[in-house]
Amino acid sequence: MDLTDRQKRILRTVVELYIETAEPVGSKSILERSDLRVSSATVRNEMAELTALGLLEQPHTSAGRIPAPKGYRFYVNDLMEEHRLSLQETERLNQALHLKIREMDRVMDEAGRLISQLTQYPAFALSSGAARVTVKRFDVLLVERQAFIAVVMTSNGHLSNRLFRLPYVMDRQQLQLLASLLNGSFTGLTLEEFTPELIRSASQAMEDGAGLVTMVISFAMEVLEEQRSKLVRTAGLDSILSHPEYRDLDRAQPLMRYLSQEENVGALSVPEGETTRILIGPENVHEALKDSSVVLATYDMGDNTRGVIGVVGPTRMDYATVLARLEYFAKGLSQLFEQNQLPTAGEKEDV
Repeated sequence: MDLTDRQKRILRTVVELYIETAEPVGSKSILERSDLRVSSATVRNEMAELTALGLLEQPHTSAGRIPAPKGYRFYVNDLMEEHRLSLQETERLNQALHLKIREMDRVMDEAGRLISQLTQYPAFALSSGAARVTVKRFDVLLVERQAFIAVVMTSNGHLSNRLFRLPYVMDRQQLQLLASLLNGSFTGLTLEEFTPELIRSASQAMEDGAGLVTMVISFAMEVLEEQRSKLVRTAGLDSILSHPEYRDLDRAQPLMRYLSQEENVGALSVPEGETTRILIGPENVHEALKDSSVVLATYDMGDNTRGVIGVVGPTRMDYATVLARLEYFAKGLSQLFEQNQLPTAGEKEDV
Protein backbone atom coordinates (compact mmCIF):
# COMPACT_ATOMS: atom_id res chain seq x y z
CA MET A 1 0.00 0.00 0.00
CA ASP A 2 1.42 3.39 -1.04
CA LEU A 3 0.98 6.23 1.42
CA THR A 4 2.31 9.75 1.20
CA ASP A 5 4.97 10.80 3.68
CA ARG A 6 2.39 12.95 5.49
CA GLN A 7 -0.06 10.07 5.76
CA LYS A 8 2.66 7.85 7.18
CA ARG A 9 3.56 10.44 9.80
CA ILE A 10 -0.08 10.88 10.77
CA LEU A 11 -0.65 7.12 11.01
CA ARG A 12 2.48 6.66 13.13
CA THR A 13 1.40 9.49 15.45
CA VAL A 14 -2.12 8.05 15.85
CA VAL A 15 -0.76 4.59 16.68
CA GLU A 16 1.81 5.83 19.19
CA LEU A 17 -0.59 8.24 20.92
CA TYR A 18 -3.28 5.56 21.16
CA ILE A 19 -0.74 3.12 22.63
CA GLU A 20 0.06 5.69 25.32
CA THR A 21 -3.43 6.93 26.14
CA ALA A 22 -6.00 4.31 24.99
CA GLU A 23 -8.09 7.33 23.85
CA PRO A 24 -9.17 8.21 20.29
CA VAL A 25 -6.75 10.66 18.69
CA GLY A 26 -7.89 13.97 17.16
CA SER A 27 -6.22 16.34 14.72
CA LYS A 28 -5.20 18.75 17.48
CA SER A 29 -3.27 16.05 19.34
CA ILE A 30 -1.55 15.03 16.12
CA LEU A 31 -0.39 18.57 15.41
CA GLU A 32 0.86 18.97 19.00
CA ARG A 33 2.79 15.70 18.84
CA SER A 34 4.21 15.91 15.31
CA ASP A 35 6.08 18.63 13.47
CA LEU A 36 3.54 18.78 10.65
CA ARG A 37 3.01 22.35 9.49
CA VAL A 38 -0.48 22.04 8.11
CA SER A 39 -3.96 22.99 9.24
CA SER A 40 -6.27 20.88 11.37
CA ALA A 41 -8.56 20.56 8.37
CA THR A 42 -5.75 19.04 6.32
CA VAL A 43 -5.00 16.51 9.08
CA ARG A 44 -8.69 15.60 9.32
CA ASN A 45 -8.86 15.06 5.55
CA GLU A 46 -5.80 12.79 5.68
CA MET A 47 -7.30 10.87 8.61
CA ALA A 48 -10.52 10.41 6.60
CA GLU A 49 -8.46 9.00 3.73
CA LEU A 50 -6.60 6.64 6.10
CA THR A 51 -9.97 5.53 7.45
CA ALA A 52 -11.24 4.85 3.94
CA LEU A 53 -8.13 2.73 3.35
CA GLY A 54 -8.99 0.64 6.42
CA LEU A 55 -5.95 1.81 8.43
CA LEU A 56 -7.89 3.87 10.99
CA GLU A 57 -11.30 3.53 12.61
CA GLN A 58 -13.69 6.13 14.03
CA PRO A 59 -15.40 4.64 17.10
CA HIS A 60 -17.88 7.55 17.42
CA THR A 61 -19.08 10.19 14.98
CA SER A 62 -17.54 13.12 16.86
CA ALA A 63 -14.53 11.26 18.26
CA GLY A 64 -11.01 11.05 16.95
CA ARG A 65 -9.53 8.03 15.26
CA ILE A 66 -8.00 4.79 16.56
CA PRO A 67 -5.80 2.35 14.65
CA ALA A 68 -7.47 -0.55 12.84
CA PRO A 69 -5.75 -3.97 12.80
CA LYS A 70 -4.64 -3.18 9.24
CA GLY A 71 -3.13 0.06 10.52
CA TYR A 72 -1.21 -1.73 13.27
CA ARG A 73 0.15 -4.17 10.68
CA PHE A 74 1.32 -1.30 8.44
CA TYR A 75 2.91 0.36 11.46
CA VAL A 76 4.75 -2.81 12.53
CA ASN A 77 5.95 -3.60 9.01
CA ASP A 78 6.86 -0.13 7.74
CA LEU A 79 6.78 2.59 10.38
CA MET A 80 7.89 1.14 13.72
CA GLU A 81 11.34 2.23 14.79
CA GLU A 82 13.61 -0.24 16.55
CA HIS A 83 13.40 0.15 20.31
CA ARG A 84 16.84 0.34 21.89
CA LEU A 85 16.82 -1.01 25.42
CA SER A 86 17.97 1.39 28.10
CA LEU A 87 20.74 0.45 30.50
CA GLN A 88 18.12 0.04 33.23
CA GLU A 89 16.03 -2.30 31.06
CA THR A 90 19.13 -4.31 30.12
CA GLU A 91 20.21 -4.66 33.76
CA ARG A 92 16.73 -5.79 34.78
CA LEU A 93 16.60 -8.36 31.99
CA ASN A 94 20.08 -9.62 32.87
CA GLN A 95 19.09 -10.00 36.51
CA ALA A 96 16.13 -12.07 35.39
CA LEU A 97 18.38 -14.16 33.17
CA HIS A 98 20.81 -15.01 35.96
CA LEU A 99 18.86 -18.20 36.58
CA LYS A 100 21.37 -20.99 36.83
CA ILE A 101 18.62 -23.56 36.77
CA ARG A 102 18.91 -26.69 34.72
CA GLU A 103 15.48 -28.25 35.14
CA MET A 104 13.51 -27.28 32.06
CA ASP A 105 10.12 -27.03 33.75
CA ARG A 106 11.51 -24.63 36.38
CA VAL A 107 13.14 -22.51 33.67
CA MET A 108 9.79 -22.33 31.90
CA ASP A 109 7.97 -21.28 35.09
CA GLU A 110 10.49 -18.53 35.80
CA ALA A 111 10.61 -17.31 32.18
CA GLY A 112 6.83 -16.90 31.94
CA ARG A 113 6.59 -15.12 35.28
CA LEU A 114 9.47 -12.73 34.55
CA ILE A 115 8.27 -11.85 31.06
CA SER A 116 4.83 -11.01 32.44
CA GLN A 117 6.41 -8.75 35.06
CA LEU A 118 8.60 -7.02 32.47
CA THR A 119 5.83 -6.38 29.94
CA GLN A 120 2.73 -6.12 32.16
CA TYR A 121 0.91 -8.56 29.87
CA PRO A 122 -0.03 -12.22 30.24
CA ALA A 123 3.01 -14.21 29.15
CA PHE A 124 3.86 -17.76 28.25
CA ALA A 125 6.88 -19.93 27.65
CA LEU A 126 6.85 -23.19 25.75
CA SER A 127 9.33 -25.64 24.32
CA SER A 128 8.94 -28.21 21.62
CA GLY A 129 10.17 -31.62 22.62
CA ALA A 130 13.72 -32.51 21.70
CA ALA A 131 13.91 -34.42 18.44
CA ARG A 132 16.48 -36.79 19.96
CA VAL A 133 16.60 -36.73 23.74
CA THR A 134 18.66 -39.36 25.57
CA VAL A 135 19.71 -40.17 29.12
CA LYS A 136 23.01 -38.48 29.87
CA ARG A 137 23.61 -39.89 33.35
CA PHE A 138 22.08 -42.01 36.12
CA ASP A 139 22.77 -41.47 39.82
CA VAL A 140 21.44 -43.64 42.64
CA LEU A 141 21.65 -42.50 46.26
CA LEU A 142 20.98 -44.58 49.37
CA VAL A 143 18.77 -42.65 51.81
CA GLU A 144 18.02 -45.46 54.27
CA ARG A 145 18.40 -49.23 54.39
CA GLN A 146 15.24 -49.89 52.40
CA ALA A 147 15.01 -46.80 50.21
CA PHE A 148 17.04 -45.05 47.53
CA ILE A 149 16.68 -42.08 45.15
CA ALA A 150 17.25 -42.47 41.42
CA VAL A 151 18.32 -39.34 39.50
CA VAL A 152 18.03 -39.17 35.71
CA MET A 153 19.74 -36.40 33.73
CA THR A 154 18.74 -36.09 30.06
CA SER A 155 20.77 -34.74 27.16
CA ASN A 156 18.78 -31.49 27.14
CA GLY A 157 19.75 -30.70 30.75
CA HIS A 158 16.58 -31.89 32.47
CA LEU A 159 16.90 -33.48 35.92
CA SER A 160 14.30 -35.78 37.47
CA ASN A 161 14.43 -37.84 40.62
CA ARG A 162 12.23 -40.39 42.33
CA LEU A 163 12.27 -42.10 45.72
CA PHE A 164 11.98 -45.89 45.64
CA ARG A 165 11.08 -47.91 48.75
CA LEU A 166 11.92 -51.61 48.92
CA PRO A 167 10.56 -54.54 50.96
CA TYR A 168 14.12 -55.68 51.69
CA VAL A 169 17.44 -54.25 52.91
CA MET A 170 20.05 -53.18 50.37
CA ASP A 171 23.61 -51.83 50.67
CA ARG A 172 25.80 -49.25 48.92
CA GLN A 173 27.67 -51.91 46.97
CA GLN A 174 24.45 -52.99 45.27
CA LEU A 175 23.66 -49.37 44.37
CA GLN A 176 27.16 -48.84 42.96
CA LEU A 177 26.70 -51.88 40.77
CA LEU A 178 23.27 -50.66 39.70
CA ALA A 179 24.66 -47.20 38.78
CA SER A 180 27.54 -48.72 36.80
CA LEU A 181 25.19 -51.02 34.92
CA LEU A 182 22.73 -48.27 34.07
CA ASN A 183 25.40 -45.79 32.96
CA GLY A 184 27.20 -48.48 30.97
CA SER A 185 24.14 -49.80 29.14
CA PHE A 186 21.49 -47.08 28.83
CA THR A 187 23.17 -43.66 28.47
CA GLY A 188 23.16 -42.07 25.03
CA LEU A 189 20.06 -44.03 24.02
CA THR A 190 16.69 -42.70 22.89
CA LEU A 191 13.42 -44.05 24.27
CA GLU A 192 13.04 -46.35 21.26
CA GLU A 193 16.48 -47.84 21.94
CA PHE A 194 15.43 -49.04 25.41
CA THR A 195 14.51 -52.41 23.95
CA PRO A 196 13.07 -55.34 25.95
CA GLU A 197 16.16 -57.37 25.04
CA LEU A 198 18.50 -54.73 26.46
CA ILE A 199 16.45 -54.38 29.66
CA ARG A 200 16.32 -58.15 30.08
CA SER A 201 20.10 -58.48 29.56
CA ALA A 202 20.83 -55.74 32.12
CA SER A 203 18.42 -57.29 34.63
CA GLN A 204 20.15 -60.67 34.31
CA ALA A 205 23.54 -59.02 34.88
CA MET A 206 22.21 -57.55 38.14
CA GLU A 207 21.21 -61.03 39.36
CA ASP A 208 19.50 -60.61 42.75
CA GLY A 209 18.85 -56.94 42.02
CA ALA A 210 17.08 -57.48 38.69
CA GLY A 211 13.98 -55.71 39.99
CA LEU A 212 16.00 -52.56 40.68
CA VAL A 213 16.99 -52.29 37.03
CA THR A 214 13.38 -52.60 35.91
CA MET A 215 12.19 -49.93 38.37
CA VAL A 216 14.80 -47.33 37.42
CA ILE A 217 14.54 -47.98 33.67
CA SER A 218 10.75 -47.63 33.80
CA PHE A 219 11.25 -44.28 35.53
CA ALA A 220 13.85 -43.21 32.93
CA MET A 221 11.46 -44.10 30.11
CA GLU A 222 8.77 -41.90 31.67
CA VAL A 223 11.25 -39.02 31.82
CA LEU A 224 12.25 -39.44 28.16
CA GLU A 225 8.59 -39.54 27.11
CA GLU A 226 7.90 -36.30 29.01
CA GLN A 227 10.86 -34.57 27.41
CA ARG A 228 9.59 -35.38 23.94
CA SER A 229 6.33 -33.60 24.72
CA LYS A 230 5.78 -29.87 24.55
CA LEU A 231 6.07 -28.03 27.87
CA VAL A 232 3.82 -24.99 28.35
CA ARG A 233 3.78 -22.46 31.16
CA THR A 234 1.62 -19.32 31.44
CA ALA A 235 1.83 -16.45 33.92
CA GLY A 236 0.19 -13.14 34.75
CA LEU A 237 -3.27 -13.89 33.38
CA ASP A 238 -4.87 -11.37 35.73
CA SER A 239 -2.61 -8.59 34.39
CA ILE A 240 -4.91 -8.34 31.39
CA LEU A 241 -7.53 -6.74 33.65
CA SER A 242 -5.30 -3.70 34.19
CA HIS A 243 -5.75 -2.63 30.56
CA PRO A 244 -8.81 -0.54 29.62
CA GLU A 245 -9.79 -2.88 26.78
CA TYR A 246 -10.38 -5.75 29.21
CA ARG A 247 -11.99 -4.09 32.19
CA ASP A 248 -15.28 -5.46 30.90
CA LEU A 249 -15.24 -9.02 32.26
CA ASP A 250 -17.42 -10.25 29.40
CA ARG A 251 -14.55 -9.36 27.10
CA ALA A 252 -11.73 -10.46 29.37
CA GLN A 253 -13.04 -13.87 30.42
CA PRO A 254 -12.92 -15.59 26.98
CA LEU A 255 -9.30 -14.52 26.57
CA MET A 256 -8.34 -15.64 30.07
CA ARG A 257 -10.08 -18.99 29.55
CA TYR A 258 -8.23 -19.46 26.28
CA LEU A 259 -4.84 -18.70 27.84
CA SER A 260 -5.50 -21.00 30.80
CA GLN A 261 -5.66 -24.02 28.47
CA GLU A 262 -2.17 -25.36 27.76
CA GLU A 263 -3.17 -26.93 24.45
CA ASN A 264 -4.30 -23.50 23.17
CA VAL A 265 -1.07 -21.74 24.12
CA GLY A 266 0.98 -24.66 22.86
CA ALA A 267 -0.47 -24.12 19.37
CA LEU A 268 1.10 -20.63 19.11
CA SER A 269 4.29 -20.85 17.10
CA VAL A 270 6.87 -19.09 14.97
CA PRO A 271 7.39 -20.43 11.42
CA GLU A 272 10.61 -22.32 10.73
CA GLY A 273 13.39 -19.99 9.63
CA GLU A 274 11.98 -17.03 11.58
CA THR A 275 12.86 -15.88 15.09
CA THR A 276 9.95 -13.53 15.88
CA ARG A 277 6.31 -13.19 14.96
CA ILE A 278 3.59 -10.60 15.58
CA LEU A 279 -0.08 -11.52 15.13
CA ILE A 280 -2.49 -8.59 15.23
CA GLY A 281 -6.21 -8.91 15.95
CA PRO A 282 -7.99 -10.81 13.15
CA GLU A 283 -4.68 -12.36 12.01
CA ASN A 284 -5.12 -14.72 14.97
CA VAL A 285 -7.06 -17.84 14.03
CA HIS A 286 -8.84 -18.44 17.34
CA GLU A 287 -11.92 -16.32 18.07
CA ALA A 288 -10.74 -15.54 21.62
CA LEU A 289 -7.72 -13.69 20.18
CA LYS A 290 -9.54 -11.71 17.47
CA ASP A 291 -9.34 -8.44 19.45
CA SER A 292 -5.85 -9.08 20.84
CA SER A 293 -2.27 -9.22 19.63
CA VAL A 294 0.38 -11.86 20.19
CA VAL A 295 4.13 -11.20 20.10
CA LEU A 296 6.45 -14.23 19.95
CA ALA A 297 10.21 -14.81 20.01
CA THR A 298 12.14 -18.09 19.81
CA TYR A 299 15.15 -19.34 21.74
CA ASP A 300 17.45 -22.35 21.35
CA MET A 301 17.58 -24.87 24.17
CA GLY A 302 20.12 -27.10 22.41
CA ASP A 303 19.81 -30.69 21.20
CA ASN A 304 17.24 -29.66 18.56
CA THR A 305 14.93 -28.23 21.22
CA ARG A 306 13.32 -24.91 20.32
CA GLY A 307 11.52 -22.71 22.79
CA VAL A 308 9.06 -19.86 22.33
CA ILE A 309 8.30 -17.01 24.69
CA GLY A 310 5.48 -14.58 24.10
CA VAL A 311 2.92 -12.15 25.41
CA VAL A 312 -0.74 -11.52 24.66
CA GLY A 313 -2.32 -8.11 25.03
CA PRO A 314 -4.55 -5.50 23.41
CA THR A 315 -3.92 -4.44 19.82
CA ARG A 316 -2.99 -1.13 21.44
CA MET A 317 0.36 -2.60 22.39
CA ASP A 318 3.78 -0.96 22.39
CA TYR A 319 5.04 -3.44 19.80
CA ALA A 320 8.55 -2.01 19.50
CA THR A 321 9.28 -2.17 23.22
CA VAL A 322 7.65 -5.55 23.76
CA LEU A 323 9.46 -7.07 20.78
CA ALA A 324 12.82 -5.65 21.89
CA ARG A 325 12.44 -7.09 25.40
CA LEU A 326 11.31 -10.48 24.15
CA GLU A 327 14.16 -10.70 21.63
CA TYR A 328 16.72 -9.78 24.27
CA PHE A 329 15.29 -12.24 26.77
CA ALA A 330 15.13 -15.00 24.15
CA LYS A 331 18.72 -14.43 23.11
CA GLY A 332 19.77 -14.46 26.75
CA LEU A 333 18.01 -17.79 27.32
CA SER A 334 19.74 -19.26 24.27
CA GLN A 335 23.14 -18.15 25.48
CA LEU A 336 22.50 -19.43 28.98
CA PHE A 337 21.65 -22.85 27.64
CA GLU A 338 24.54 -22.89 25.18
CA GLN A 339 27.38 -21.06 26.92
CA ASN A 340 26.11 -19.87 30.31
CA GLN A 341 26.77 -16.24 29.36
CA LEU A 342 24.52 -13.23 28.92
CA PRO A 343 24.19 -10.98 25.87
CA THR A 344 26.20 -7.75 25.94
CA ALA A 345 24.19 -4.61 26.56
CA GLY A 346 24.29 -1.86 23.99
CA GLU A 347 25.09 -3.97 20.93
CA LYS A 348 22.50 -3.41 18.20
CA GLU A 349 22.11 -7.06 17.34
CA ASP A 350 21.27 -7.87 20.95
CA VAL A 351 18.32 -5.53 20.95
